[in-house]
Amino acid sequence: MRNKNNSINRRTVLRSSVLGILGLSLPNLILEDNGFVEYDEIQGKNIVPAHYPNIDPEIISEVVGKSHFDLERVKELVDIRPELSRSVWEWRFGDFESAIGAASHVGRRDIALYLMGRGARPTIYTFAMLGAFDIVKSMVEFAPGIQRTSGPHGISLLDHAFAGERMSDKMRDTEVDSLKQTIDYLKSIGDAGGEKYIDVNSEDQKKYLGDYKYGEREYEGVSIKLNMRKLLSLGPIDGFGGSLYKVSENNFTYNGASSVRISFDIQNDVVQSLKITDPEMVIVAQKVS
Repeated sequence: MRNKNNSINRRTVLRSSVLGILGLSLPNLILEDNGFVEYDEIQGKNIVPAHYPNIDPEIISEVVGKSHFDLERVKELVDIRPELSRSVWEWRFGDFESAIGAASHVGRRDIALYLMGRGARPTIYTFAMLGAFDIVKSMVEFAPGIQRTSGPHGISLLDHAFAGERMSDKMRDTEVDSLKQTIDYLKSIGDAGGEKYIDVNSEDQKKYLGDYKYGEREYEGVSIKLNMRKLLSLGPIDGFGGSLYKVSENNFTYNGASSVRISFDIQNDVVQSLKITDPEMVIVAQKVS
């Protein structure tokens, strides 16, 4: 190895100085035969990741994504770093979702309970899915109107409670009864089912489907597709999309994001383009397929 003497080379000094200025301390050097060698070279690495000291965004994305359906993979990631139990990801247009939020809206009681045991922060949506009747009722009474607030992807509080029925065959009778009590309570208050949007039938959906381009580069465009819930969705071309909810003729909101509007320009009953309007910009994309 290099530097088996009692000096540190210029490259090492420079890197150590920069990290010192940033207030970072790394186990950068180890002693061998009374000389210094570079620790990162021993590990086969010679650069600090650009996102350091933040956790790799890909790991955050995976934890949240897997929390929808894969308990074993979530355990592999979170057992090593329990802080990941509190992971939060922004899908698009401010659609923030935590790992426990993902487990909650799909009714994965097992994943939600595991994440809570590792430090995740449960919300009213989690408690609704778990059938924690007393907690949900007390929260609504303490903050009237909270029941109208939607969770990730614009999913209502009542729908989170319904999602809790998914694993009812693995729940104790008392847990099933408490979940039913929670659902009945949320139905009784009348406005826990979320915003009311205009239905779009399957025939009308067809005219919106396709790819729309707003630039010359391959990624400069969006696709309108149908998602698993049979709703129109908007996402990158060939990518995952969030649901569109119709608010007026040819006008939609994205996953319940009140500041975002998607409108379609239609001529002779044929869609020509779409316009995405949010607080920062307006983008017009021409329909190409």
